[in-house]
Amino acid sequence: MDEGLELRRELALTLLGNIDELIGRLAEDIYAHSSTYASGSPVSREDLQRTLRGNMEIALQEFGRLPAGQQSFEAVAAENGRLRAEQDVPLATVLQAYRRGGRVLWQAMADWMRDRSPAHQALVGDMAGAVWETIDRFSSAMADAYRLRMLELQHQEASRRGALFEALLDGRAGDPAVAGAAAAALGVPRQDRFAVVVIAQDAHDVGSPPDPAPALKAWGMWSFWRPRADTVAGLVRLRTADPADLAASLRAHRVGRAGISPPFAELAGAAQGLRLAQRALDTLPRSSGEVASLDDRLVHAALGAEPEIADRLTARYLDGVLSSGTECEVLLTTLRTWLDSGCSASEAAARMYCHRNTVLNRVARVSELTGWPSDSGEARLGWALALRGLELDA
Repeated sequence: MDEGLELRRELALTLLGNIDELIGRLAEDIYAHSSTYASGSPVSREDLQRTLRGNMEIALQEFGRLPAGQQSFEAVAAENGRLRAEQDVPLATVLQAYRRGGRVLWQAMADWMRDRSPAHQALVGDMAGAVWETIDRFSSAMADAYRLRMLELQHQEASRRGALFEALLDGRAGDPAVAGAAAAALGVPRQDRFAVVVIAQDAHDVGSPPDPAPALKAWGMWSFWRPRADTVAGLVRLRTADPADLAASLRAHRVGRAGISPPFAELAGAAQGLRLAQRALDTLPRSSGEVASLDDRLVHAALGAEPEIADRLTARYLDGVLSSGTECEVLLTTLRTWLDSGCSASEAAARMYCHRNTVLNRVARVSELTGWPSDSGEARLGWALALRGLELDA
């Protein structure tokens, strides 16, 4: 047998025979350098002692080329990595403990080598290289398994969060167990101030809408998003923010066409919030790219819920204008601006950069074509509703 290998074997056997003392020294060293391990949670002292024994035995067997047990060197390292990932111990903390283990192991070996012959002491460099090569291999195998298990756990957690989010949107949060599990998984309280947002994925859009979560976070609003058929639905924790702030943030982030529900106070309201956000979205023209809350589109939503009524309104109050040919568009624009200006010809003229008499003449033309006098309260209400109905068809 090679003299260096024989020396490694003898050293490994010596340390294995004194493993309890070695593990005690290593545990105390780890506790002194890691508050996580010293706290006893999530890794109990019994758990750490058991892991240290398994790791030290397999590492010394590998170092001394001794017959191992049923588990291989890599299998022990991988099992340790998976366990620490499941306990959510930071990888850096685990690797630091491995380095402390290498230091304690090397110190014990150096103490043993000090009493050896000069010929053996000349091999100390080779011994050091072998020790740290063993520690590096063990650490690498552990870290690879840790990262893989962490990815698996993250995927499982993401799937679980998504499933519970869907349960909220499907109306199952009336069950306190479902509401509690969803709140815990999403990291929000069951009672607060929430809103649901529905973003359209229109056929003309290129790719999916950008993730609004980072932008909303900058405004102090937590959010969680999931794709659903032709839309992306989001739950937003408004806290003290106004729906107008939410709309402004979404517009600034260029999410495209989106509807926002009225605020609600419990997670159990998410299903209704989804329906109302969808109603708001349905009132927006497909090409608008606009963001609007339901409260800003109540008339449109009401008309959209009764399309036959909306059609009758349009026919009754605007049919003559719609049949007027080339002047139709300018008459509709003027009528809309005049109504939005409180029926003030001067204010409407200022908005349209024209003379007030031009506005009055066009409103008179609308009256002539529709048969409704412009000073009639019913005519003005009918015209306003009919114009809103036309926007639904845009």
